[in-house]
This record gives sequence, C-alpha cells and structure tokens, in this order.
Amino acid sequence: MSPPSTSETSPASPLSGFAGVLRYSSRALGLVWETSRWMMLGLALCTLVAGVLPAVAAWVGQLIVDGVVSAMQVQQTATDPNLLVTITPVLKLVGVEALIIGCIALAQRGLSAQQSLLRALLGQKVNVMILKKAGQLSLSQFEDSELYDQLTRARREASSRPLALVNKTFGLLQNAISLVSFGVLLVQFSPWALLILVVGALPVFVSEAKFSGDAFRLFRWRSPQTRMQIYLETVLAREDSIKEVKLFGLEALFLKRYRDIFTQLFAEDRRLTLRRESWGFVLGLLGTLTFYGAYAWVVVETIAGALTLGQMTMYLMVFKQGQGALSASLTAISGMYEDNLYLSNLYEYLEQPVEAEDGALTQGALPGDGLRFERVSFSYPGGADVLHDISLHLRPGQSLALVGENGSGKTTLIKLLTRLYHPTQGRILLDGSDLRDWSTQALRERTGVIFQDFVRYQLQVGENLGVGDIHAFSDEQRWQQAARAGMSDEFISRLDQGYQTQLGRWFKDGQELSGGQWQKIALSRAYMRENADIIVLDEPTAAMDAAAEAEVFSRFREHSRDKMAILISHRFSTVRSADLIVVIDQGHIIERGTHEELLALGGRYAKLFQLQAAGYQ
Repeated sequence: MSPPSTSETSPASPLSGFAGVLRYSSRALGLVWETSRWMMLGLALCTLVAGVLPAVAAWVGQLIVDGVVSAMQVQQTATDPNLLVTITPVLKLVGVEALIIGCIALAQRGLSAQQSLLRALLGQKVNVMILKKAGQLSLSQFEDSELYDQLTRARREASSRPLALVNKTFGLLQNAISLVSFGVLLVQFSPWALLILVVGALPVFVSEAKFSGDAFRLFRWRSPQTRMQIYLETVLAREDSIKEVKLFGLEALFLKRYRDIFTQLFAEDRRLTLRRESWGFVLGLLGTLTFYGAYAWVVVETIAGALTLGQMTMYLMVFKQGQGALSASLTAISGMYEDNLYLSNLYEYLEQPVEAEDGALTQGALPGDGLRFERVSFSYPGGADVLHDISLHLRPGQSLALVGENGSGKTTLIKLLTRLYHPTQGRILLDGSDLRDWSTQALRERTGVIFQDFVRYQLQVGENLGVGDIHAFSDEQRWQQAARAGMSDEFISRLDQGYQTQLGRWFKDGQELSGGQWQKIALSRAYMRENADIIVLDEPTAAMDAAAEAEVFSRFREHSRDKMAILISHRFSTVRSADLIVVIDQGHIIERGTHEELLALGGRYAKLFQLQAAGYQ
C-alpha cells in the first residue's frame, strides 16, 4: 500500500512554502518567552557572542601569522636582536585569541545549558497545553478517530518541536551574524568569493527542504498505523488484558501484527532515508569542490604575492568557516520548515473547536419539578439514530429503572442526562430549565453516577473514593462515610494500609481487588457526592454475589429516598421495586409502568421476567 498523494495528506492549514516558517516560528518564540524570559534573553546574548567572535578570532589569527613572519624577518636581519621584545606583540595577540576562544566556548556552553533547561520546561508546558485541550473536548470528539489521530501526532512530536524550532532560529541568527562578519573580511579579497560560498551550499539546502516535506507527509499518513502499534503494545503489556490474551493464545497473533506494521513503516523510512542521504552526499560533494576551488584561488594569489601568509591563513579559515556557517544556516531554514510542518499538528489540535459552555444556571425555573425528557432523539454524527422520541418525567423521591437488551440505548440516555452528549432533537429539563442553560459544575455536583465501565484508578483506596467529589478528595472522614454507604468499608479495613493502600499493579506495593470489590469502590465513589439529588447506577452489581447485591440495593433505596434515582440492570429482582420501569428496544420506549402493571400487560417485560424467574426454579 502506497501513501496517498500530497494533496490528501497536507495539513489542514497548508504551509505555503517557506512563508509558513514565519508563522509558527513566531508562535514558538512566544511559547519560549512565556516559559522563561530570562533564559530566552540569555540565549540571545550567547548567540550574539558566538556569532561575532569567530570572525574576530580569524582576524586576530591573521595578525598572529603576519606578526610571526615579521618577527622572523627581524631576527634574521637585526645585528643584535632582542627575542623578548620581538615576540612580545605576537604573544599578546596569542593571549587575545585565547581569550576570544574561551569566550566562544563559554557562549556555546551557555547555549547548551539553557537549551537543556528550556527543553524540560517547554516540553512540560506543551504537554500541559495538550492535556488541557483534551479536558475541553466533548465525549463525541474523543470518539472521533480523526481527532485521535491529531492527538497522537501532537503528543508524539509537537512537545519537542517548539524548542527545536527556537534553537534553529537562534542558530540561524548566530550563523547570520557570523556570515556578515565573514563577508566583511571576504569582500576585501573579492566579491566573487561570496558568490562561490552561496553556490556551494544551495544544492544541499534544496535537497533537505524537499525531503523534509516528504518525511512530514509520510508521518501524517501513517498516524492510524502508529496508533494501532500503541494499542497492541498496551494489550500485550497490561494486567487488565494479559489474562485474556494468554487464555486465548493471542500473543503470537498480536505480536505478528505489531511486527508487520513495523516492517511496513520501516520499509518506508528506509526508502526515504536512503534517498535523503544519497542525494545529500552527492550534492554535498558540490560544496566540497567549491571550497577547494576557493582554496586553490587563495593559494595562487598568495604565491603571486597578492596576499600575505597571514591573509592566506585568514581567508582559508574564513572560507571554511563561512561555508560551514552558510550550510548550517540553510540547514536551519530547512529544519525550521520541517519543525513548522510538525508544529502545524500541535496547533491543528489546539485549535480544534470546542462546544461553548454558555450555561450559568445553578437553580431551575421550577424547583422540585425534577427531570423531564421531552421528545428526545440522539444520533452519532453520520450514524443512525440511537434514541427515538424519548419522553419521561422523574420527580424527586421517585425511582426509575431502565430495562432492555445491550445496545438498546440505556447508557446513551444517561450520557445525555449528564450532558456528555447533547440531544439531536428535543430537550432535557431539570427543574424546568434546559440542561444546556445549567452551569456544568452545578449540574454535575447534583449528579452521582456509576457507569458499568467505571475507571479503576491506579491510586490509593481513599483517593479512588475521593475522585467522586474533588472538593473532598483528601477528606478521610468523607471516605469512610462513602465506604459505609457503598459497602466497601469491610474489606478496606482488612487491607494492610487501609485507605492508604495502593490499588492496582502499576506501582510498587499495589494490591489488586476482585471485580466485586472494585464495584463496591465505584459505588462508594458515587456516594461521595453528598449534595447529589440525581443518583444513577448503571449495572452496579454485575460482579457481586446475590447477598451483596440485595444489601447494595437495600442501602441504595434508603440513600435515595428523597432523591431522583435511575437504575439500569438486567436483574429483575433489583428493578421490580422501582416506581417506574421503562423498557427500551432499539432506542424506542416500548413499555412503561410499575412491575405489577407490566406483568399484567403481558408484553416484553413480562416475558423477560418470566424467562429469568424460570432460571431460579
């Protein structure tokens, strides 16, 4: 399979040649300035010193050589030469050159130290920007594979690219300063020398720019394969998946797929690398030939007597260093172009539009009215409807049970209630006001939810409970109250370090829990929200035994006596006591009523109940 055409893989905001360099270079410089102004000023100072002093060192080198030649002539012609007097001026020049070289070394060390420190600071800053943006995205955006590709590209490269771009910018500035100072010296020899310098460096620059664009397009095209590699690594090396991988004998299959992806990606990398380095070598020879052509020119001029030995030494040094500075400048520009391409990934992700949170209500227009779904429908972008024309009313103190097959839309309805999704049609009201008009914080503080796919945080026990209410994240008294309500206090008290016990196997001394114990932790987490008057349990007891399940729902009914309670379960023994039972099938409400009413109706609920009851006889 070959990569798609350039037009198919160019960034969302394509860079128009090197004009794009200025766009992202300025933003990268702004990031560094925000990260550390003093270090950026230090970079500028060290760049200036490292740019000017090499030309000064070459000029002093000329004075030294000419001084040596002059001293030798004095020694040979003078009748009574004083060696100390003769060599003192030359020794002073040697001392000056040593001081200059020391300053250059100090400037280079300063650049290296500040770049190293900035790399850590800037990498952290960019990663925080990426993660903060992730917190602003909606659940539906997280479920978009294209956005996941953007996130993968941003996380893999963009955190290191801003500093790389800034380093190249300062490197370009340093080399530009050096070139100006070298040019002042070279133009005294011949203006044509400057043209030779430029001609020798241009071919490599063109080659690097071309292959930088190719590498970037290849990087964008294969983001899905890279994500698949990361996923396979996770499946093969995580404790929550390795059990099934081993039982089903999937190691060889997944490892082969992992290797096949690498083989494909490596083949593309190899082709690009060989072409890049081959052309770089061939075109680099042109630069070498121009240097030695200039070398021969200077030697001929020196032999002809047009140049002194010191001037010859200086011009040869200036030619060599000037060619290196120009080549480095053009390579920096090419590198800046490449860095800009990769930074487009970062800003393409950071500029992803987010849904505006305009709601500010903390109290509804009709306090006590409860929850209303008014002809609510929902469909995923480009997909079929998941929910159709749902209308419900749940008052405070009432309980609602949702019954239906997997995939019927029960959990989606809860995600709409918690505003993780927005209805495609219709509206949801809380106390008479549309959920869109509520403050997100106020709405979520009123809601306590445990989803069937709850997170098993690799944190301490108490912190696993504390995440249920960030305002009481470290409140041990609240942990204990929630643990008692969720029936997790019994086994927590038996753990070696109680609420300070590390859970999971990712970190040292971590302890794993059974499925039922984890469900009790999640249930206790939901009870952390003392102010919540909407309690939602989505399959909360699937991993518990019958006795534990009965106790859980006994406590749940007591805890939710004056609240709005919503329960999703496949066990009819737990839903029969709900005030209202709603049967959902393929996104439609097909039956509603109490347990007795639905049995009398003799419909879907009655058949499912009788089928399940028969299993216990």
